[in-house]
Amino acid sequence: MPVKNDRWIRKMAIEHEMIKPFVESQVREGVISFGLSSYGYDLRVADEFKIFTNVNSTIVDPKQFDARSFVEFEGPVCIVPPNSFALSRSVEYFKIPRNVITVCLGKSTYARCGIIVNVTPLEPEWEGFVTLEISNTTPLPARVYSNEGLCQIIFLESDELCETSYRDKKGKYQAQQGIVLPRV
Repeated sequence: MPVKNDRWIRKMAIEHEMIKPFVESQVREGVISFGLSSYGYDLRVADEFKIFTNVNSTIVDPKQFDARSFVEFEGPVCIVPPNSFALSRSVEYFKIPRNVITVCLGKSTYARCGIIVNVTPLEPEWEGFVTLEISNTTPLPARVYSNEGLCQIIFLESDELCETSYRDKKGKYQAQQGIVLPRV
């Protein structure tokens, strides 16, 4: 599975609407960089957040997640509490081709501040806004800047089409529009 370069990503984004909106070059001036890079795409975090709170003292259970465990916030800067996390979504909408899978890695600017981003792979034929998990591993509050880069998507292309795609499985997170909580 070869890693795809900027020419391939640009072609797929423009001709097949794989990334929308698509930023054709890396934007860096005065912001945490986003847009097309040499071998990936730095996606932006939207200005919508669900910030985790333990005010209800509930158990975190992926099979019965209590939505009251989050405080909703919209704005240009999200403050993630110490040793906690927030959910957000990407600005970009992705449509992954059937012969491609992605890996997502956090940006070093945030990682150097103790902010870790977790995104599971975007599977073949998955589409939607990416739900982003932003963990603050520090004992201090941390800032996350909306509409700026948060993580990088790396695209891996197979020589063959997969037998069963995410669309074929009727995946539970297919075509998600906002910040989506755990589903079973």
